[in-house]
Amino acid sequence: MHDDNRQRTCLLVEDHAATREWMHGVIGQAFPDARIVSHASLKAAWAWLDSLSASGAALWLAVVDIGLPDGSGISLIQGLTERFPASRRIVATIYNDDAHLLDAISAGADGYILKEEEPDRIAATLRRIERDEPPLSPSIARRMLSHFRAPAPPADDAAVLTGREIETLTLLARGLTVGEVAARLGLKPHTVAGYVKVIYQKLNISTRAEATREAIHRRLA
Repeated sequence: MHDDNRQRTCLLVEDHAATREWMHGVIGQAFPDARIVSHASLKAAWAWLDSLSASGAALWLAVVDIGLPDGSGISLIQGLTERFPASRRIVATIYNDDAHLLDAISAGADGYILKEEEPDRIAATLRRIERDEPPLSPSIARRMLSHFRAPAPPADDAAVLTGREIETLTLLARGLTVGEVAARLGLKPHTVAGYVKVIYQKLNISTRAEATREAIHRRLA
């Protein structure tokens, strides 16, 4: 439980009106004392977050969909990780695959729940926050276990990356796009794209999820 009497502020970002209303009710069921603010796009969410920052108020919880009309909710998760590090950041989505899961966790998500589950179960999963436990749908928890128990690709340990390739892989694992990696390293996007191609070839991988797994395996993320 929280230690003060202030109303806790929760941000819900979901573009479908019916789902947004439904999720609003689920969050209210999990945390009856929360003040829930809902938005349907990244732009609207960031405008509200800017006003929240200006007021000096804190963000306690964010529940964010991935597929939004003006971009990926994972970019919002990453931004919240940087600007509101004390907040709890939860992805609520229909995507039950390694790529979206690992991208979300790498961006700073504290939990990952599937909207296909029953409302009572989602509310119970969200309440794990109160016990400092990660709110993960059961199938997601099983997926994470199976993913990290899987044997590493044979080329992992043999492949030697250059310093620049290691920097690129590290930033990719944190959820940055090729353009963002280029800006961070002071390089042209096509140069970074070239590094990514070489990294994928050396490591015998083909997806960002595999790149994230390799970064974790090499203790870069």
